[in-house]
Amino acid sequence: MTDTDSPPAGERVAVLLPLPLAGPYDYLVPPDLDVAAGDVVVVPFGRTTSLGVAWGKAEGAVDAAKLKPIAGKVDCPPLPEESRRFVDRIADYTVSPPGAVVRMCLSVSAALEPPAPRVAYRRGPVTPERLTPARRRVLDLAGEGPVRSIADLAEGAGVGTGVVRGLIEAGALAAVMLPAYDAPAMPDWQRAGPNLNEDQAAAAAVLRGAVEAGNFATQVLEGVTGAGKTEVYFEAIAACLAAGRQALVMLPEIALSAQWLSRFEVRFGARPLEWHSDLKPGERRRNWRQIASGEAHVVVGARSALFLPYPKLGLIVVDEEHDGSYKQDDGIRYQARDMAVLRGSIGGFPVILSSATPSLETRANVERGRYTRVVLANRHGSAVLPRMRAIDMRRDGPSRGHWLSPILTAAVQETLGRKEQALLFLNRRGYAPLTLCGACGHRLQCPNCSTWLVEHRLAGRLRCHHCGYEARLPNECPACGAEGRLKPCGPGIERLVEEATTLFPEARIAAFASDLLAGPKQAQAMVEKVLAGEVDLLIGTQILAKGHHFPMLTLVGVVDADLGLGGGDLRAAERTYQLLSQVAGRAGRAEHKGQVMLQTHMPEAPVLQALVSGDVESFLESELEARAMAGMPPYGRLAALIVSGHDLERVMETARTLARSAPQGPDVEVWGPAAAPLSMLRGRHRQRFLMKAGRGARVSDLLRSWVGGVKVRGDTRIEIDVDPYSFL
Repeated sequence: MTDTDSPPAGERVAVLLPLPLAGPYDYLVPPDLDVAAGDVVVVPFGRTTSLGVAWGKAEGAVDAAKLKPIAGKVDCPPLPEESRRFVDRIADYTVSPPGAVVRMCLSVSAALEPPAPRVAYRRGPVTPERLTPARRRVLDLAGEGPVRSIADLAEGAGVGTGVVRGLIEAGALAAVMLPAYDAPAMPDWQRAGPNLNEDQAAAAAVLRGAVEAGNFATQVLEGVTGAGKTEVYFEAIAACLAAGRQALVMLPEIALSAQWLSRFEVRFGARPLEWHSDLKPGERRRNWRQIASGEAHVVVGARSALFLPYPKLGLIVVDEEHDGSYKQDDGIRYQARDMAVLRGSIGGFPVILSSATPSLETRANVERGRYTRVVLANRHGSAVLPRMRAIDMRRDGPSRGHWLSPILTAAVQETLGRKEQALLFLNRRGYAPLTLCGACGHRLQCPNCSTWLVEHRLAGRLRCHHCGYEARLPNECPACGAEGRLKPCGPGIERLVEEATTLFPEARIAAFASDLLAGPKQAQAMVEKVLAGEVDLLIGTQILAKGHHFPMLTLVGVVDADLGLGGGDLRAAERTYQLLSQVAGRAGRAEHKGQVMLQTHMPEAPVLQALVSGDVESFLESELEARAMAGMPPYGRLAALIVSGHDLERVMETARTLARSAPQGPDVEVWGPAAAPLSMLRGRHRQRFLMKAGRGARVSDLLRSWVGGVKVRGDTRIEIDVDPYSFL
């Protein structure tokens, strides 16, 4: 059944409920209802009712006499055919219930009901007998310009709302019904953009051509930090708007949207619609309906924006495509970058993957000819890449209890002396990652997870960054009772701020981390302070590593360049290269030359050698070669099974059952079960399996067959992670 087909009364239709169910349920179409595929409907389900989406013609064999009729249809835009195909494909690929996936498309239940229209007022035909100065001001205001609400009339005339209501009762003001929301402003795609250099213009022509061709293609826009990639893909957005289509731009961090939104507004004269977790409920409701109705022309959002019901999507841009936050690790586990490419293939439109440091998966797809590479080799204007230097902390480290080496300290002082800005980067929130007792050695651990509690001294709390548990910092050790012996171990950025305040007492210091900034507005305010020259020294985590443009920032000091290299993670070296390259790219983005200093205890590490020498291509080629030899992604496939539950014995029993029925074959290996590195998470014991298969293997089918025959007891769960990025 297509979107335009309506089954006749009495015919059965498949309805997909936004619940973790294996597939659609069959219902009957009542005589007085017209239902087409994609319509949101209300159906009886058990002893209650549920929303659902008409998914197509029913194929069930249940006797029609046993089927229940659809109770009604919701007055909201239907779920487009492309969105429904997207749901089915993601459910199949991730081995997830389709209903759980469609729930992400209908994530704002309040938006499904049509909002009430707004009431505004203009001057009516009646002039009241008693015309006070206050009333005259209201009537004069109501007689000119646009219609206004009661509150706007009262504010504009400088009167109380009672004066306005009195005029309404007297018939001097006439009501006008307006749509519930103002239509979003149309970005002006004909508005002149900045002058592009030769490389940018050539890249923009390629991207525009792909959009104008109107076919599916994946373009990789690769350019060094500061090369002007954003302005280049803005040209593709302009071409999409000219064709009357919608564009989606995905950003990995909400905090990144601050400067991006300003640049977009300068380029197109209007702001796009936003979609992220920080929106207020009313904003989410409005934005969902305007996207679903096609009124929203450009959407910028986090990974969840991919599931919105766009009726005329014509372009997706995945900015910072390499970023790990595009991987969803809870619920439906998916990689948003890869699913964006899938969405483009379903819709038959181009997808742009933009990054200064593309993922190895993306590089491999370029090598295979699946993606097209568009390169910006130089920074825009007169800016040049910063020079990089490794500081060997074994030889030139600071004194005990300090974290900034004398070399980096001197460089910061010199930078501040030139009235330029510096950035100290440490990818650790809080004050200290570990607190232990100096008397007995006890470490303060989360009661719900097998991980240490992080001290956040500014908030006066201990926090678990995995489950959100919080507690105050005790005065005595909970193990031995010793008072005053609890000591912080290692630095977080709060501790770094403390040290920097002592070393640079005249500097204006600002900390930049996700737990210190309450959403995009605070991030924008901080960015504006830096741009206005009100901050001398920035100290921040990874949200400062990408997307920001600070012309006066010339020094970047990485406090612990080794932080991401431990743990044996498949992608550890790649992630370290990407993160350090991105944060280094904040330095010297204008006419002032930049420098980057990497504090390290392992200067001989290949990734650090590559960054300092500038021979990054050789490092990436060796990484790809090592992956190919091991049959690891992007040259092989991985999938993880995580068995979890509150009852350890039941978890172990389920894991043993899975081990006995694990897939076997010449191109398949299964490792496990083994306790996960985080063996306890949110109070649940965890056992892991890892399956490796060749690129041609039908991993989803193998997993479905493997897990489908295993019954679980109690609250034990089996979670599937196809293409895992985290191995915790």
